[in-house]
Amino acid sequence: MKDMPAIIEEIHKIKTSELGKSQHHAQEETEDQNDNIKNLEIQTSQEDVIEDQPYKLCAVCHSLGGAVMLMYVVTSRIAQKPHRLSRLVLLSPAGFHEDSNVVFSIVEKIILFVGPILAPLIPGLYIPTRFFRMLLNKLARDFHNYPALGGLVQTLMGYVVGGDSSNWVGVLGLPHYNMDDMPGVSFHVVLHLAQIKRTKRFQMYDYGSAAANMEAYGTPEPLDLGAHYGLIDIPMDLVAGQRDRVISPTMVKKHYKLMRKAGVEVSYNEFEYAHLDFTFSHREELLSYVMSRLHLAADPGKGRIKQTTVRLRRQKKVQSEIESDCGTESRGVDEEVPGEPNA
Repeated sequence: MKDMPAIIEEIHKIKTSELGKSQHHAQEETEDQNDNIKNLEIQTSQEDVIEDQPYKLCAVCHSLGGAVMLMYVVTSRIAQKPHRLSRLVLLSPAGFHEDSNVVFSIVEKIILFVGPILAPLIPGLYIPTRFFRMLLNKLARDFHNYPALGGLVQTLMGYVVGGDSSNWVGVLGLPHYNMDDMPGVSFHVVLHLAQIKRTKRFQMYDYGSAAANMEAYGTPEPLDLGAHYGLIDIPMDLVAGQRDRVISPTMVKKHYKLMRKAGVEVSYNEFEYAHLDFTFSHREELLSYVMSRLHLAADPGKGRIKQTTVRLRRQKKVQSEIESDCGTESRGVDEEVPGEPNA
């Protein structure tokens, strides 16, 4: 969790520097702006809490990225450090995974069994050597050149992830899947997801001993992030995919219910997407929706206005289902009813 604070602070440094230069340029024409310019000097220390920063910073996150940003916001608030964010849009965010298919359950048990042994030995899961990356890249091209083969692989991948209809073969054709470089994932991230699935809680990484957890978090047990959602002080927009079998809508709704119960300003929406459709399909309806939420950061008052769309009936149905699940949770904030812009 050290990378994200460093990235955000670097963004803060750059933005305040740019805005400071802009104000300095205006000073050459108007000398009476000296006091305002001094207030926009660069502040790189995380201990300096800025009440009104001179810019709006929003984040749009998908899957594991959504879980990372939730961790960042909650832990920053616990440490009483500024997170610099104005709004979060989370597309099918990770964090809760108990509602998953049999394959994921089997993988969970295997990872938890061999994890303590393999974690010190295997830093990450990736395709080693240039030769094997070239081989996988060649297979990916064959999947595209031979539709029957590609269709078979797509069907098999769909079954592995519980019937998710994402374009798994198409993803392998992206430019960053090549023989020189290829994405990988830390083994500790996989182990962390298995721990979350087992405990049915959105929690920090369990180091395996009370002493190690005490050193990392100050408590014998890993920090329960869901129990600290009340610390979130920015608007949140949660989006689920109705055809997503990797992170089902019920798991996204669990985030929503906990946030609403904690009094967070949060909205919920659903699209007829599979898991990878949020980042791979680039559909206009999703782009329009995300931009409409980001624009609310500039004018927060508009975020409380209920929006009407051509799909209002479906949105009301989704919202009514959540209302019935929430029961008597009257402590939550007034619910937003986000919609999709007209085509």
